[in-house]
Amino acid sequence: MSIEKMEAAELLSKNKFNVDEEIAHIEIDKTICAQCREKPCLYVCPVVLYKLDKNGDISFDYAGCLECGTCRVVCHDIGSKGIVKWVYPRGTFGVNFRYG
Repeated sequence: MSIEKMEAAELLSKNKFNVDEEIAHIEIDKTICAQCREKPCLYVCPVVLYKLDKNGDISFDYAGCLECGTCRVVCHDIGSKGIVKWVYPRGTFGVNFRYG
């Protein structure tokens, strides 16, 4: 038996996501986010789901979310509370970790 070290991007690609197309488990208010100077969500999301678009507005897609809650914590502690909804996905939806 051998153990092979895998990079983070490779490990993340092994995960399976069952995306709930009807109900988003995370919702942001872009008007609140626009007022946030620090924008900590851009730096703490391990899969970089928060991005700035060409207009400088926050763009977000919950489809690859690892459900770690880091964005929620920093948004409410450091940011301007732009995440207005953060819950775990309803049953059978969300991330299925395959390795690690």
